[in-house]
Amino acid sequence: MSWKSKADHHSSRSVISQKWTLFLCLGCFCSGMLFTNRMWTIPEHKDMARTTSVEAEQLKFVSEGCDLKTKEVKFSSKDIFGKVFKTHNAIHTLDKTISNLGMELAAAKSVQESVQSSSPLSEDSKQTDTSGRRKYLMVVGINTAFSSRKRRDSVRATWMPQGEKRKKLEEEKGIIVRFVIGHSATSGGILDRAIEAEDKKHGDLLRLDHVEGYLELSAKTKTYFVTAVSLWDADFYVKVDDDVHVNIGTLGQTLVRHRSKPRVYIGCMKSGPVLSQRGVRYHEPEYWKFGEAGNKYFRHATGQLYAISNDLATYISINQHILHKYANEDVSLGSWIIGLDVEHIDDRRLCCGTPPDCEWKAQAGNICIASFDWSCSGICKSAERIKEVHRRCGEGENVLWSATF
Repeated sequence: MSWKSKADHHSSRSVISQKWTLFLCLGCFCSGMLFTNRMWTIPEHKDMARTTSVEAEQLKFVSEGCDLKTKEVKFSSKDIFGKVFKTHNAIHTLDKTISNLGMELAAAKSVQESVQSSSPLSEDSKQTDTSGRRKYLMVVGINTAFSSRKRRDSVRATWMPQGEKRKKLEEEKGIIVRFVIGHSATSGGILDRAIEAEDKKHGDLLRLDHVEGYLELSAKTKTYFVTAVSLWDADFYVKVDDDVHVNIGTLGQTLVRHRSKPRVYIGCMKSGPVLSQRGVRYHEPEYWKFGEAGNKYFRHATGQLYAISNDLATYISINQHILHKYANEDVSLGSWIIGLDVEHIDDRRLCCGTPPDCEWKAQAGNICIASFDWSCSGICKSAERIKEVHRRCGEGENVLWSATF
């Protein structure tokens, strides 16, 4: 076979092969389509819709969650002051609760110490239950001495209610008034028997576990607060001298204004000189603690009348054994308080002069709380003059009995 014949034969075979290849490809394609249509079913429209709805719900949930957070943020921003106010009230209530618990602890401790030391308890302490005690507005302790019977009788005849009126004052107004006195150096002597007889007659004395003495006034003041806290749960504890005239109703109305404050110290604030000279009245043996000669004391209430809140009286009761006593009792009290977070309230109505000073102020509608003579650190010759002071400067019974505390 020639070369040309071989070439023609090869060309015809190549054409036939290409045609069969094309048919084979078409056949494979058709077979593949048939196989695909039977084995791979396209998801129905409902399934797609269902899946889409689920995704939509999830997106909605996430979206609403974001909206809720936004709403909470908006709500918190609007209500922030209300929450702060509620928190402040809660803290204040907790503060008062802690103070009350401290007071109860101090009261129980005082009674326990009295029992352990076998010291005599007053009738008030025998009748007082430290649990679930009644709340009073104030306890007024009138500082007195064995030699001051005439002063006590003059106070009983003027501004201190007696008998049923005194009981009514305690029950209806929440005001306790007692003369405060300790014991003589010779226990059971004539002075103590005279005081016991007087108390049996009037029932208005508070006996302290304390030996009387002029140089022991700071210790007596401390013991008074400790004893008063153990007997009565009051908002305020007041100390007043027995030669001072007091308008109880006006005093109560004044103290009520400060009832919501946790720690207050109320009186006529002063800052007298520290006296280093021996033999003079109000001499301070520890004058060197107050700086150089000629210095003055820190601000403190004058001793004729002052009031402290329940928190401070409780503090004194709990820390009585470590509180230092200076020669002057008003300075001692001021020193116990000066380092605490306390509001000092200077009220000049607590130190008015005797007539005509307190009389002019009463006529002007500014009734004095307490009246005395600065020159005598009390009303001069008070046993004779206090009735006149009461007549001209007294508030009148209607003020006391009509007052709401």
